[in-house]
Amino acid sequence: MSTLQQASGHSIDVERLRQQFPILSRTVRADQRLVYLDSGATSQKPLAVLDAEREYYLTSNAAVHRGAHQLAEEATEAYEGSRARIARFVGARAEQLVFTRNATESINLLAYAFSNTTDKARLGSPRPEGSDRLVLRPGDEILVTEMEHHANLVPWQEVCDKTGATLRWIGLTHDGRLDLSDLGTLVNERTRVVSFVHQSNLVGTINPVHEITQAARSVGAWVFLDACQSIPHMPVDVSTLGVDAVSWSGHKMLGPTGIGCLWATEELLFAMPPFISGGSMIETVTMERSTYADPPKRFEAGVPMVAQAVGLAAACDMLDDLGMDNVAAHDGDLTAYSLERMAELPAVRVVGPTSTHMRGSAISFVVDGVHPHDVGQVLDSRGIAVRVGHHCAWPACRALGVPATTRISPYVYNDRADIDAFIDALASVRDVFGVR
Repeated sequence: MSTLQQASGHSIDVERLRQQFPILSRTVRADQRLVYLDSGATSQKPLAVLDAEREYYLTSNAAVHRGAHQLAEEATEAYEGSRARIARFVGARAEQLVFTRNATESINLLAYAFSNTTDKARLGSPRPEGSDRLVLRPGDEILVTEMEHHANLVPWQEVCDKTGATLRWIGLTHDGRLDLSDLGTLVNERTRVVSFVHQSNLVGTINPVHEITQAARSVGAWVFLDACQSIPHMPVDVSTLGVDAVSWSGHKMLGPTGIGCLWATEELLFAMPPFISGGSMIETVTMERSTYADPPKRFEAGVPMVAQAVGLAAACDMLDDLGMDNVAAHDGDLTAYSLERMAELPAVRVVGPTSTHMRGSAISFVVDGVHPHDVGQVLDSRGIAVRVGHHCAWPACRALGVPATTRISPYVYNDRADIDAFIDALASVRDVFGVR
């Protein structure tokens, strides 16, 4: 039994779980044990996920939806069955779930719906029924936050550049939380979209979804949530959040790379024009004009990521077997222990919340007198895999007064022994560089 289990008593057997992740048994950097603490960037993949993808390719690989033979039927069943399984994982219905390449594409799908609809309205071109709320005009406002990943910032900057809308944002407090003191002013009659992160990838802050959503609803704005860091780590039921759309990636939740998800309400999905057009997303095609399939097919042009969907469904099975309440408790234990141990090192400063209240397991920090990249190099030399840089959250780093940070982000296959190994390596950093 792991140290973590002995302390907490919850039901994740880390040592047994690690047997599902062969990569965690390898050594790195002169035969040192790998301590993988970079799951906020991408999680490792268990055998169950790898086996599910391999089994699909071995037995049922075919083009989905349009084949008339048995393999095509099996492939279609695997693909659509995976959609239903993944939807259930977040409390959704299959017809509300769109597959994309990643969460970045999911957010871009939403953003382009506004610029494309605005262009169509300007030219008087045909557009979906109910799309009037997607038309933006100069003076309209889109609200984000200063802690956004670039994927939920840059697309909205582009929309504003194309439509004349104005981008506004909720600022940060000194401890890495949203400053909601001016929310009643920032959300106003001109606000058309409010798009924000559920859990920060930089500082781990969990944002108050219902408070922000309630403000947005009071002015009739669309509400979108980036859940890349929350869905892998806590129970999330999209039907109870009160938002219009949620985006996330498979590769951060034990699933394959190359697949992302967008959940949205039927009202929004049917109002949105297609993002990428071509085969598989059409209803009728003539030389003059095309009409498009109902969602979610409307947004899945071309050959879909069938094997990745099968793998992600297997990841959902594993996470459900672990129990998302247990996953969240495990995260909480590791977060509390990490913060406690890091506080023992006088030259180490956590950037962001220093308590476990409304925060996840991604912990960014700086070491006095040592650049974050150099910190990462020392940790890597000891087998500790972490992230360094601005973590695609450059504005947030600037707001918090740091050019970059080093970040740990443990997950279900980590335990307190991993944190202890990290702390031991971290304690040596200043000595390595002769900093006193």
